[in-house]
Amino acid sequence: MQLRKLGRSDIHISPIIMGLWQAGKDMWVGIDDKQTTRAIRAACDAGITTFDTAEAYGKGHSEKILASATSDIRNKLVYATKVFANHLKHDQVLDACHRSLKNLQTDYIDLYQIHWPSGSFGTKKVSIGETMGALNALKEQGKIRSIGVSNFSRRQLQEAASYGQIDSLQPPYSLFWRHVEKDAMSFCIENKITILAYSPMAQGLLTGKFGPEHKFAKGDIRAKNRLFQPDMYARVQDALAKLRPIAERKGVTPGQLALAWVISHPGTCAIAGARHADQASENAAAAALSLSGDELSEIDEIGRGVTDILDENPVMWNL
Repeated sequence: MQLRKLGRSDIHISPIIMGLWQAGKDMWVGIDDKQTTRAIRAACDAGITTFDTAEAYGKGHSEKILASATSDIRNKLVYATKVFANHLKHDQVLDACHRSLKNLQTDYIDLYQIHWPSGSFGTKKVSIGETMGALNALKEQGKIRSIGVSNFSRRQLQEAASYGQIDSLQPPYSLFWRHVEKDAMSFCIENKITILAYSPMAQGLLTGKFGPEHKFAKGDIRAKNRLFQPDMYARVQDALAKLRPIAERKGVTPGQLALAWVISHPGTCAIAGARHADQASENAAAAALSLSGDELSEIDEIGRGVTDILDENPVMWNL
């Protein structure tokens, strides 16, 4: 798998990144640690070098699973983790980083990200200057190698970048969720900030495995996804019916087609979760899929049948 440069750093990452939200178990159902471990190793075997986690994913459980699965090959991998919105004061950032270092069984984090902007989910407001001051200090100490932000608007990203080098923005981005295109994408391209697209398969929707009558188990975060609500779901199913023939023509799955579409955009990589080893291998294979300009345009138009009626709210869930 051909690696890509992360922002303006000296770090190189795989275009398909394994996301480990589900590895934390909170807000998900049916997650098994042993299966997650096998999926992580399968991802490595398939050429994925980069793994994205967070302190908030199961209160550090996801970080610990990543460490236990890969500690023997740590020097070959890129670890990306995040500090949550309730830990953005200077000393809180330092403490959170040290907890993550311990969870990850490492003495450095390749990419350390602000998970949500200050004030999100009722957290106390902290100036971005204070938070960036702590992150810059950690970078100077060698405890982190690069700084990123997640769920930031263009305005918030610009402000953060005024205090130090930002190498990545992590927004929700898929064929069915495209707010970043209208907001921060052009700023990222102009300033060599890599976009790390999360939910690039729209939390499984773009795999095509959820039929018209699908119901999620109690406790599954996807039940609150706005794309799964009745007013959107019929449009989603119609779009999937149009995407399937393209995937069949290319000899790939709808999910692989969706991942290839995301990483075809300049400076954009895709964070894809996997419960099982075969899913991780399948996701990795999407990096080899080439789409022509005509195919990209066709896929783009199908996706707009869903996205054109969405409002301006960039948050994917009704939380």
